[in-house]
Amino acid sequence: MIKANSLLISLFVLIAAGLTSWSMLLSHHNYKVSSDLLSTPPDAYMDGVVATILNDQGKPALKIKTPHMVHYAETNMTRLLKPNVIIFRESPKPWYVTSDYAELSHGIEQIIFQNHVVIHHPSDIANPMTTMTTASLTVFPSKQIAQTESAITIKQPDIVVNAVGMFANLQDGTIKLLSEARGEYAPNS
Repeated sequence: MIKANSLLISLFVLIAAGLTSWSMLLSHHNYKVSSDLLSTPPDAYMDGVVATILNDQGKPALKIKTPHMVHYAETNMTRLLKPNVIIFRESPKPWYVTSDYAELSHGIEQIIFQNHVVIHHPSDIANPMTTMTTASLTVFPSKQIAQTESAITIKQPDIVVNAVGMFANLQDGTIKLLSEARGEYAPNS
């Protein structure tokens, strides 16, 4: 009976280790690592991360969901795969940001989203529903600022605007386009 229990426990551990290795291989398959990170091994990684960061008043300020996260102590940088970040603000409706990859610098001082970035805000009393798409976006969560120098498309009800570069105040919802702004009226878009 004891040998059977030991054998079952060993088999369970072996299966868990195999599934973990398989999961890591799948998640690393599409995960681009810059050359400077290849020389520095990570000090930690996590899978299936859901983290909520609270502000000084104990209310949610930021929520991060990612299937895979890697931290590098030497540079104090964290890489996220397929991040889904919620940026809370005073309004009852937060901003939602998703992308293929993201890098967090110095904790959560700065988040750089890369590849297929979508930033969305549902409509509220002060602002219409807004969805922006771009190739890269830098967010400063504590300052409630988002910016990009890349081409960006902004969609609001009945309006589509394309531009190059954007600066947004996430707290009050104001968006400043930096250059080459073109808009079109697109009813029911």
